[in-house]
Parts: sequence; C-alpha cells; structure tokens
Amino acid sequence: MPEIWVSVKRRTSPAVLLLAVACWVSVVVISRDMAPMTGTMGLGLVGFVAVWVLMMAAMMLPSVAPFASVYARTFGERHAARTAAFVCGYLMIWIAAALPVYGIARAADQLIPAHPAGATVLAVLAFASCGIYQLTSLKDRCLAWCRSPLGFAMKHSAYRGRTRDFRVGMHHGAFCLACCWALMALLLAFGIMNLIAMTILALIVFVERSQTWGPRLGRLVGVGALVFAVGVIFQPALAPGLHQSQHPTMTMDMR
Repeated sequence: MPEIWVSVKRRTSPAVLLLAVACWVSVVVISRDMAPMTGTMGLGLVGFVAVWVLMMAAMMLPSVAPFASVYARTFGERHAARTAAFVCGYLMIWIAAALPVYGIARAADQLIPAHPAGATVLAVLAFASCGIYQLTSLKDRCLAWCRSPLGFAMKHSAYRGRTRDFRVGMHHGAFCLACCWALMALLLAFGIMNLIAMTILALIVFVERSQTWGPRLGRLVGVGALVFAVGVIFQPALAPGLHQSQHPTMTMDMR
C-alpha cells in the first residue's frame, strides 16, 4: 500500500463510510423492485438522476472517505460540517454527470427495439471507450491525483469563503469523474442497476487508488474492455444491459 495511504487509512471518516453502506443497502432494496431493464429502466429524468447519484455514492464514497477526512482535519475544527459540505459538493458533480448519461440511456431505449444491431454498436463503443481511456496518460494523471489524499488537502488549504468546502468537494469530484467516467460507461453495457457489475467496478476504483499495483490493474481492465469490445460483436450477450429482452415499465413511480 502506498505510504500516503498508510498515513491516512486510520483517519478515514466513519460517517462517510456509513453513508456509503446506507447507499448500498438502498440500492439493493430498490433493485429488488425493478425488473432487469435496459437504458433508463423505465425511469423519468428525476427518478433516474436520484438512482444514479445513489449508485455513485455507494460506489465512490469508500474511496473518497480518506480525502474527505484528511481535508476536514486540516483545519482542526468543525470536522462533521466540513465533511458534509465536501461530500455534497462531490456528489453535485455526479448529479451533473447523470444528465448526459440519461440522454444516452434514452437513446438506447429508442435504439434497441428498432435496431438491435445498433445496440451492439453502442456496446462496442462503451467497451472500446473504456479500454482506450484506461490506457491513456490522462487517466494516469487523474489517477495520480486521486491517490494522494495529503497532497490534495495541502493544495486546497488556501481555499477561502463560506462555500470553500463545497467547492473543494466539487473540484475533487471533477477529478474523480475524469478518472472514472470510462469505467462507469461500462454500466451502460452491463446494466445500470447490475449489482454484480457495480460491486466489481467499485472494487476496481478502490484498488486503483489504494494499492501499489492499482494502476497496473487499471491498465489490465483497459485491455479486458478492448477484448470485450471485439467479443460483443460475436456474442451480444456480453452486454446484457443493451441486449436484454424488454420488460414492463417499473411499477414504482419515480418520474
């Protein structure tokens, strides 16, 4: 484990971890009331954004907890309030990210019934985009930022103003989005509420950031995604989120 993580692992915010656990429980409960569906899962914009942010909180907060804790403790006071503002700012980025994701999911809803071959093209694009990005230097730079909680806290210690903590959370959220968007794109192929895919991706994100061999795992995932990009052409079932049979719309009204 990197030296920087050794120095902060005992200071990880329990409150943030408890919030992540609560989000995981909520996601599991909600998934039980939803038939396996493609695209938007029958949700309207508001419902989709709510479910998406809940999912991102569950998947990302365990990796973000050390950053929130180290940042809040930098100033030696009001830890709980600072952490809450930081997390709210962080999640605001994922709320914004939900909007283009919803647009893509809506397009998938319209494309899949009319053009099954188009769904395969979309799956290839999702896998290939992830595979290529995971192997780029931009991914490496963003990941380096996400692997340094102490450096992060020191860089933002000069922020001022009442909204400082919220803005710092947004700033870190932007780096997280830049680091992980390609991995999250795989949810389109595997299914937005695919709990197995969510768990695996959350573990990948955590290992990438916390283990010395994390960057190597990230590159290995990139190679695997490229293999899937080719394989899904011949075996569409590799992308169940885009090739499932259509199911009735959810009975839960979240529009």
